[in-house]
Amino acid sequence: MELKTPLYDTHVKYGGKMVPFAGYLLPVQYQGVIEEHMAVRTQAGLFDVSHMGEVLVKGKDALANLNEIMTNDFTNMVEGQARYSPMCNEKGGTVDDLIVYKYNDECYLIVVNAANREKDFQWMKSHETGEAVFEDISDEVAQIALQGPKSLEILQKIAGAEDIPEKYYHAVFHAKAAGIPCLISQTGYTGEDGFEIYLASKDAPAMWEALMEAGREEGLIPCGLGARDTLRLEAAMPLYGHEMDENVNPIEAGLGFAVKRKKESFIGKEFLPTKDELTRKRVGLKVTGRGIIREEAEIYDGDKKIGFSTSGTHCPYLGYPIAMAFLDIDYTEAGTKVTAIVRGRKVEAEVVPTPFYKKPEKN
Repeated sequence: MELKTPLYDTHVKYGGKMVPFAGYLLPVQYQGVIEEHMAVRTQAGLFDVSHMGEVLVKGKDALANLNEIMTNDFTNMVEGQARYSPMCNEKGGTVDDLIVYKYNDECYLIVVNAANREKDFQWMKSHETGEAVFEDISDEVAQIALQGPKSLEILQKIAGAEDIPEKYYHAVFHAKAAGIPCLISQTGYTGEDGFEIYLASKDAPAMWEALMEAGREEGLIPCGLGARDTLRLEAAMPLYGHEMDENVNPIEAGLGFAVKRKKESFIGKEFLPTKDELTRKRVGLKVTGRGIIREEAEIYDGDKKIGFSTSGTHCPYLGYPIAMAFLDIDYTEAGTKVTAIVRGRKVEAEVVPTPFYKKPEKN
């Protein structure tokens, strides 16, 4: 039976269409995916991401544990900073991708994907060494994402300047918004400016209502899983279970920026290929023919199969269909013409640079 987030009743109140996702009942949409997508691109949208998992690691060896089980290097992080990282198995496959926040030298917060919460926690516990303890606190924590170009204006109405992080991938841990204690981070999964707010589960409905009220004049609307997926796709952000899994390594997934080979060791290091050793990699596809390429479509060059799609949709803001795919390395240059087989029909596409969408530069 699916679990309910602390905001379940709030979603029902706002007319959310509830569906099972990653073990939870969550809204797939409210007014509609296109309207919600466009609100985030042009104004602001509010998402319940309380299904995500949170793990604390504490102790004087917390940093050493993080550096061993994850590919990124957390050594030079400052307090309040966040850093993205894949986590690999012994063969270099991806266990998950996560965000790590530094409280202090002996305490870090790790945010994991909802569907991987139990698996990730057990993986961390099984590799726990020295004076460090991993603790799953997911059930105590709710998470709300405020995303879009108007998000800062909205947040400023209910939080003081000292409570709002000024830099991307930074957080204020002991913040308050609408008088509610919370952690506010400048992060997100939409390709837009925005914030993610972590708080006690019991306080989530009050925070949601405070944000909705504060954002009324800016056009803030509640958003569901459908828009979250189309937004992350336009921004070419990978999703575990699609662009990553235990058989995909971070290098071919395009996450090499978060793999620090200069570290003395980390799990899976010796199995990760260099760029010169890659046999395939993740690319963006723009559909040039008629149709939409969804996940698991076979991709061809003539009669030769050269890969498969991992995610795809018609993008509301861009106005055309896109997909992400793994292609043989010889076919990954921008401009390469390919053909996808969609329900037995050929759909033409072209390899294009990613991200497909970039937020406009600020004046």
